[in-house]
Amino acid sequence: MPNTEHAGAPAPAAVERVLTQLSPREKVGQLNQRLYGWQAVERAPRGGFRLTDRARAEIDRWGGLGALYGLFRADAWSGRSWADGIRPEERAEVAALVQDEVARAGRHRIGVLLSEEAPHGHQALGGTLLPTNLAVAAGWDPDSLTEAAAAVAAELAASGVHLALVSALDLLRDPRWGRAEECFGEDPLLAAELTRAVVTGMQGGPGGPRGAGSVAVVLKHLAAQGEAIGGRNGQSAVIGRRDLYELHLPSVRAAVEAGALGFMAAYNDIDGVPCCANRELLTGFLRAECGFDGIVMADGLAVDRLVAMAGSPTAAAVAALEAGVDLSLWDESFALLESAAAEDTRVAELVDAACRRVLALKHRLGLLPEDNAGAEGQAPPTGRERLEPAFRTTDRLSRRLARQSLVLLHNPDRLLPLAPRSLTKVVLAGPNAREVTAMLGDYVPPLPERSAVPLEHALRQALPHAEIVCPPGLPSQADLSGADVVILALGGTSHRAYDDGFAANGAVSGPASVATAGEGVDLADVSLPGGQDDLVAAVRARSDCPVVAVVIAGRPHVLTAVTDHADAVLWAGYPGPHGAEAISDALLGGCEPVGLLPFTAPRHPGAVPVRYNDRHSAAGVYRDAPDPVLFPFGFGLRYTSVGFDRLTTEVSGRSVRVEVDVTNPAPTEAEVITPLFAHRTGGAVLPRRRELLAFRRVTVPPRTRVTVAWDLPAERCFAEGATAAQARTDLYVMDLGTTIRPYATPLADTTQVVGPATQAGPH
Repeated sequence: MPNTEHAGAPAPAAVERVLTQLSPREKVGQLNQRLYGWQAVERAPRGGFRLTDRARAEIDRWGGLGALYGLFRADAWSGRSWADGIRPEERAEVAALVQDEVARAGRHRIGVLLSEEAPHGHQALGGTLLPTNLAVAAGWDPDSLTEAAAAVAAELAASGVHLALVSALDLLRDPRWGRAEECFGEDPLLAAELTRAVVTGMQGGPGGPRGAGSVAVVLKHLAAQGEAIGGRNGQSAVIGRRDLYELHLPSVRAAVEAGALGFMAAYNDIDGVPCCANRELLTGFLRAECGFDGIVMADGLAVDRLVAMAGSPTAAAVAALEAGVDLSLWDESFALLESAAAEDTRVAELVDAACRRVLALKHRLGLLPEDNAGAEGQAPPTGRERLEPAFRTTDRLSRRLARQSLVLLHNPDRLLPLAPRSLTKVVLAGPNAREVTAMLGDYVPPLPERSAVPLEHALRQALPHAEIVCPPGLPSQADLSGADVVILALGGTSHRAYDDGFAANGAVSGPASVATAGEGVDLADVSLPGGQDDLVAAVRARSDCPVVAVVIAGRPHVLTAVTDHADAVLWAGYPGPHGAEAISDALLGGCEPVGLLPFTAPRHPGAVPVRYNDRHSAAGVYRDAPDPVLFPFGFGLRYTSVGFDRLTTEVSGRSVRVEVDVTNPAPTEAEVITPLFAHRTGGAVLPRRRELLAFRRVTVPPRTRVTVAWDLPAERCFAEGATAAQARTDLYVMDLGTTIRPYATPLADTTQVVGPATQAGPH
């Protein structure tokens, strides 16, 4: 795509020319995204596709369209499936049809932005899926995510899509929230670096989409949605400005630095101000402070929700527009801006400003008439020949991310890895033993047949010589007789059934028939659902052989009973369509789980939320749960030993250099995640108990020592408001610790080496 002006540059002349030619109604039409895309096209009686009457009416109303959401979406909410949805080979044809019809209907031949859900792969028939964000975060590997995001973008671009709606900005601050799986964990730095990776991969680099294989990203949700009281989706986040800036906005800054072209304003309010009406957030912080000049989209029906605050739909639309929202999503209120602008010149000016930003994005994406001079509508994408290699690349990277997402939580007697040749009978039980959908998470389309397998199938493939017994419910004594090991596939699922009820925005409404997580499935109790603790205890009581638990889940569950009764525990998140093979390989030694938890695992359901970077410890507070943390953030075991030693620092006036040696004594190479934590004291505010300053994932060759080094800004390493005399920061890498103070402060050698350590995480 040829248009790559910097996001902060003035609107190009082409945009201003088009803007001056638009009528007030046409301008407002560019700000609306009212249609559900799957309702915009239908199959024609003689083959091919045609626009529906509903779509034609909307296009005629505005003399064009600003954006169209979910043209290819297929899932339980849309109702689209392989029986009636748009297949991969049909996407280019349908996209070209829509673009041509929209261009023909308008006086100015402006194309329409096609926006699609792609939180971990395209939510369309044939869309290749990645592990969910929470699983990806356990791999601590931004480089792999950049590659995977680029592959997903290539698939979207080949389908004619312009905007990828991607979850990235929410922090997992409360495991009761059903959307925990969409978060990159609880730490702002880890989340920010993974967000940067998504933007870089999908957009092809700073400045916007580069080349035919990239798309613009709309990141959601801005901001602090993960902080909602009680984990209740879309409700109030009662936090101060400091926590907002320190925890929830670093990912936003990272995204702007990476060149993100869109953000989605969240449902929740922050101290009473809805994000869609929060001018301080959307204009003051995002535009003035960060220099962002892309578009802000409202979450689905979020502008209409402002009526409770503003008093009327028109007032709600004006409140969102004044705050900085440019593009609505399904709202009726934003369609009323034409009359509001006619009555108030200030509103008319705001409509112009928002329309200018939408048109500038369209210019970048080649959707203005001058971008396609002489073309008949929007040129169709190449289609199938571009989709096939994109599918293959995304699939390969999905396999890699699935392996990286596994975290070994418990293995005291080194039961894992199992020796495949020693296994003659394996009992596999638990609610996720036979369920492919348990691996996938929320926001997924129906998969093609044989594109993913359950854990039962993966184990049968890996152990063709062994008897695999997979009973429903609790294994009987006959099932367990002669077994070498019992594997329990535990956890939850975000699978949404086609007969579920859904709210107007697509969230599960009412009791979910299957799902125990996902949007609309917040929980008051984060114990394992469905009596799984009792299942583990009963299997332990009946079994004479070892018991291995695999937890497949999209939120931190309480695993206290599991660790008490199982001989080994592997956490797998929602690892995607290749999750079963990855889990099987890890259990049988085909790969080593080296991931680290991106969240704090609670010991008791009544002690949540508990986070590693809180300012106060929760230990010893609850009389009935004196030790509320089961596994800390950053925890993870390994099969093979890796040593950490020689933690050294060099402090200068403006920077701090930190080095640590990582030793791999094994005869095979080792993937090692190396996090650097800090406790900063001496400042003007109460310090957090620990903070992640930096991290690195490295490959250490066999029987080799490598040095991991970071050069960090001094202001990041010392407490806010600290004087040179008071400032002190304790640094930690696994079991190593050292203390630094600002430059020119005399210090003795404070390095403390607490032995070589296996990868486990902070204590």
